[in-house]
Amino acid sequence: MEKAKVYFIREITPENVIKAYQALGKELNGKVAVKVHSGEEGNQNYLKPEFMKPMVEYVHGTVVECNTAYDGERDTTEKHEKLMAKHGWSTTFNVDIMDSEEDLTLEIPNGKVIKENYVGSHIKNYDSMLVLSHFKGHPMGGYGGALKQLSIGVASSKGKRYIHCCGNVGSYEDMFHQNQDSFLESMADAASSVVNYFGDNMAYINVMANMSVDCDCCNVAEDPCMKDIGILASLDPVAIDQACIDLVTKSDDPGRDHLLERINSRHGIHTIEAASELGIGSREYELIEL
Repeated sequence: MEKAKVYFIREITPENVIKAYQALGKELNGKVAVKVHSGEEGNQNYLKPEFMKPMVEYVHGTVVECNTAYDGERDTTEKHEKLMAKHGWSTTFNVDIMDSEEDLTLEIPNGKVIKENYVGSHIKNYDSMLVLSHFKGHPMGGYGGALKQLSIGVASSKGKRYIHCCGNVGSYEDMFHQNQDSFLESMADAASSVVNYFGDNMAYINVMANMSVDCDCCNVAEDPCMKDIGILASLDPVAIDQACIDLVTKSDDPGRDHLLERINSRHGIHTIEAASELGIGSREYELIEL
């Protein structure tokens, strides 16, 4: 089997995001959803709309997000829309909170832990999706990249809690007291449902910048612990995340060990392992530097 191709550019610029995307040779058809992370109130590390603007405009995309399942400034549509305006998203792009009305259930017959996923019903309005991810650490998942965007990111508020609770309808506190590998497998399950929904009409870009051990969902996040590494693009969500992990591991940056401790202490690689086993991508890849 041919290895997945992952394209890599070291210099991080808006123009190079487009260059990495163009290397894929993929035209996203119809109405394009661009999944980003809007950034929690107070977070300093999320990728800003100004940086994303040329790429979003290149695919004529609509920026999409979903509400959170934890307390903050993004847990209701009203608050989330206010924050997206404050952060400049809705003043720069057309923005859609996909679960602002209701949920859509995606079936996962071969799911390892969960057999269905709940996403915002507005996903039906799109023909394709560009997953534009900020690669960094994460307090629960170990790291955040394409697979997290596909799972927790695209899930509705209800869906996020369902994934965190490993298929149980639990309380808020229950989200933080599940078997770790089961939670990571639930994320892989949910990611697979979105990949299967859009089929070949997907592309993935990971930007390895502002790499903190904390996610953009943290209102008080640690400052980045590593220097920026670059931009990666692929048609394979498993390969692109694996490539990012490998680039961190091979780095001689003095902050590498701090980020790896976060990833490994949460067994973050298991999300990649599970997603590969579900057949939505390959851990074997060819890194092509542009």
